[in-house]
Amino acid sequence: MGSNFSFLEAKHKIESYCAYQDRSHFEVKNKLFSWGQSSEQVDQLTAYLIENKFLDEGRFADSYVSGKLRIKHWGRIKIRQGLRLKQIPEKIIQLAFKTIDPDEYFEILKKEILKKQKDLSNEKDPWKKKAKVLRYAQSKGFENDLIYDALATLEEE
Repeated sequence: MGSNFSFLEAKHKIESYCAYQDRSHFEVKNKLFSWGQSSEQVDQLTAYLIENKFLDEGRFADSYVSGKLRIKHWGRIKIRQGLRLKQIPEKIIQLAFKTIDPDEYFEILKKEILKKQKDLSNEKDPWKKKAKVLRYAQSKGFENDLIYDALATLEEE
């Protein structure tokens, strides 16, 4: 987008950028800098957006956690990494994680494991199959202890 916008143009564009979906401060500042805004203008616009509820890192973190868990089926480890990349403070990440229902989280993990086991139906060696399922669940960002619990629960069912 490299073109330079006037302060007012940038203000209107960044409002709709934030209204479209929740954004982190980091994303908004990068977008404003890419539009050729000065540090002073970026600070002014960021303050304006926060004051007028266009920008709220807590709300952003909550919707990020919800979306990545329910839509992408990511675990806490991968979600935390994503939030850190967006420079969300640890305190806000902790609060956002409190919105995760442990039972729903476990059910999503079990669903992912079952899906992967179905994909690996041609794998004859049970150890290889279990290792592949384990690696898959880890790559989705789930915690090892929960993965083992879910595998044990599924074997019992």
